[in-house]
Amino acid sequence: MTDQTLSHQPLVLVDTSTLSRDEWLDWRRKGLGGSDAAAVLGISPFRTARDLYYDKLGIVTADDQENWVALEMGNLLEPLVARIFEKKTGLKIYQRKCMFQHPAYPWMLADLDYLVELPDGSTAILEIKTTNYNAKDKWWYNGEEIVPIYYEAQGRHYMAVMGIDRVYFCCLYGNNEEEVIIRHIDRDMSYEEELIALEDSFWRDHVLAKTPPPYTEDGDLILESLRRQLGPADKDAPPIAIAPPQFARVKQFLALREKKKHYDAEVTRLENEMARLKALIVADMGTSCKAVYEDGADSYTITFNPTRKVTIPKEMLERLREVHPNIYKEYAIVSISRRFDVKKAKPEAA
Repeated sequence: MTDQTLSHQPLVLVDTSTLSRDEWLDWRRKGLGGSDAAAVLGISPFRTARDLYYDKLGIVTADDQENWVALEMGNLLEPLVARIFEKKTGLKIYQRKCMFQHPAYPWMLADLDYLVELPDGSTAILEIKTTNYNAKDKWWYNGEEIVPIYYEAQGRHYMAVMGIDRVYFCCLYGNNEEEVIIRHIDRDMSYEEELIALEDSFWRDHVLAKTPPPYTEDGDLILESLRRQLGPADKDAPPIAIAPPQFARVKQFLALREKKKHYDAEVTRLENEMARLKALIVADMGTSCKAVYEDGADSYTITFNPTRKVTIPKEMLERLREVHPNIYKEYAIVSISRRFDVKKAKPEAA
C-alpha cells in the first residue's frame, strides 16, 4: 500500500444533491461503494457477490425489487437518528451531498450519511442504521460491544476512500432516544490493504471482465440469490443433463445425506432418553409447577408451567374453507417453495 492510500484527499465524482434515484444508481454502478464491500468479502447476510456483479452490470434479474418499505423507513428516520447521535455525543455533524472517489483506486466510491467534527479538529464519518428489537443483539458478541462485520466492512471501505481514521455508527432499534446503539471503529491498515486487494480483484476479474463470480456463500443465501435471478420454477421445462464434473456435487450431497442419517438417529435416541427422564421428573413433581434442588454448592429450579396456545387444526381449516370461503380467502396465505431431492433410478427389468 502506497503512502498515497494512507493519507489523501478524496476526489468528488459527482454532486448528488439534485440526482434522481435512478441517476444516483447509475453513478453508483461506476464503482464499488461501502455497502458493496461485505458482498465482495462474502460476509453479507443480504446478497451474494454474484448479486453485486449483476447490479454493477445493470443486469435486471427476475425479481429485482428491493424491500422498498425498509429503504423508505431508513431514509425517513436518518435525520432523526442523526439528531439523536448529535444530542448524545455533543459532536457536530454535517453532510456533503456528493459521491467521493479514491484518487488511486477510481472504482472505490463513497456516498456518506454524515461527517463529524471531532474536538481535536479532525474529521470522522457517521453511518446511520436502523434495526428492530430482535436484531439489536447483532451489536454484541459474547457480551462485548461490536459492530456487525458487514457494517464494519462498509465503514472500513469509507475510511479507505476518504483517508479518514474513524467511523461512528448510530443504530436506532426502538422508538425513543435511549433505544439507540452508538459504536465506533478506527482505521486498520492491514484490513484495509486486504479489502482493497479483494475489491480490486472483483472489479477487474469479474465486473470489467464480465465474468460472474462463483457462489461461495451459504446455501440459503445462494438459493435466495437464485430465486431473485431466475424467478419461479417452470414445471414444463425439460430436464437438465448434468455433466460428470457437476455430478461430483451430487455424489457429495448423497454421501453427506447418508452421514446425516447416522447423526439423526443418534439425535433421536438422545431426544427419546431426555423425554423419558423429563417424564420421570414430572412424575416426582406431581401437580406442582416448580421444584427446587440445593446441595450446598449449586441450586436448581425446575419448572413445568402450563401454556396456552391458540391453533386451528387442519380439519377445522377445511371446514372453514367450505362454510366461509370468502373469509378463508381473505386470511389464507399461499406460499410457494421448491423441494430439493436426489433419487437413484431403479434398474429396469430385463
